[in-house]
Amino acid sequence: MVPMIPTYVYGWPTGKEVGPYLAVDLGGTNLRVCQVTLEGDGKFEILQTKYKLTEEQKQAPGQGLFDFCAECLASFVADNFGNKPLEKKLPLGFTFSYPCSQEKIDHAKLIRWTKGFGAPGVEGEDVVRMLQNSVEKFDVPIDIVACINDTTGTLIASHYVDKDTKMGIIFGTGCNAAYMEKVGNIPKLRHHGLPDDTLMAINCEWGAFDSTGKDNDEEFGGQSLPRTPYDIKIDQESNKPGEQAFEKMIAGNYLGEIFRQVIVEMIDEGVLFLGQNAYKIEKRESFDTAFLSLIESDPTEELLTVTGVFTHFFGLDTTIAERQFFRRLAQLIGTRAARLSACGIAAIASKMGYIDEKGTCGVATDGSLYQKYPKFPERLEEAIIDIFGEKGRVIKTYHAEDGSGVGAAIIAAMTENLNLSGGPKKQVVGQQK
Repeated sequence: MVPMIPTYVYGWPTGKEVGPYLAVDLGGTNLRVCQVTLEGDGKFEILQTKYKLTEEQKQAPGQGLFDFCAECLASFVADNFGNKPLEKKLPLGFTFSYPCSQEKIDHAKLIRWTKGFGAPGVEGEDVVRMLQNSVEKFDVPIDIVACINDTTGTLIASHYVDKDTKMGIIFGTGCNAAYMEKVGNIPKLRHHGLPDDTLMAINCEWGAFDSTGKDNDEEFGGQSLPRTPYDIKIDQESNKPGEQAFEKMIAGNYLGEIFRQVIVEMIDEGVLFLGQNAYKIEKRESFDTAFLSLIESDPTEELLTVTGVFTHFFGLDTTIAERQFFRRLAQLIGTRAARLSACGIAAIASKMGYIDEKGTCGVATDGSLYQKYPKFPERLEEAIIDIFGEKGRVIKTYHAEDGSGVGAAIIAAMTENLNLSGGPKKQVVGQQK
């Protein structure tokens, strides 16, 4: 089962959305605050500042996390708008990339934390209200008009630039996808009485595929994914056992740990690092996914980069045979992640009939795994062709146009120009500097 959450983002952008908007993106690693100036015709300018999130903030009581967001927003507004009173509050799109149930665009109740977050007091609460409380506490002149997932933002931002875009996907710390669906195909929205052909973006939350647990009193779970003992152990040792099963086999938050689990098993079996103290690598989550990228992309014949990773970070000497094995293991883990990811893309393409349509099915893709992991995009597209044959060539993946920032701003602009039933209001142009 996949959650398939309605986003209350109605239809595609027109390309006529203009004006300055703020966006805040609470990601897995950073908090990012942006000022996006939409210029129409697929053009925009962006000014942004990143603020590092600490592990303590990810686990501390939740209202404190939103207070931090509000403090960063206050600093950004002061730096870029000055201290003069504004004529009106600045419209803001809030990118919150965690599973939420939504009843409207400016409401989002957190179902569960993912990506290693565990801040208590947030699950089951409306995160928009929590951020708004913090914004008011720090007297920041902001009006939160939309709350979105980064996949939804990627979908909308990329379509603003390229009309061939059909999906928005994140392959980073976590993984997820969004696409545009007809309301007539969304049973959970029938009570709204919307026309069947009304379009709404769907946040798939496909990272939860094949998990075991419960969402909104609905049981879900299964054994469809080809889990290894390492996958099972990672799940059991995670802060959310039984959840995000698909994500734990694909996303950057977990690939390094999969590699480490294999290494530790071989150490215990007396195969690797004989006579050496391997306590550093035996520490859970000590092997970053970035190390896999370095290992796989090592251009030297003697794999000197691999040597450096193990000596510098873990104090371990390696033989050439061990280094060759490590590189092959990294290749296998990266290839499996890409091929499983391709299955998700193929599922949406099949459901929507994109594979049989004329023209390109654009898949706007963002995230560190897609951008930085060696050969990930190539392996992804190769797997899609393996699934569909030559028809699969109509599916083109490409790096997205900053969905979490630009997408949030565009959706904020769209929201200002829509009423709850999706009908157009009088055109509203954002406040000019």
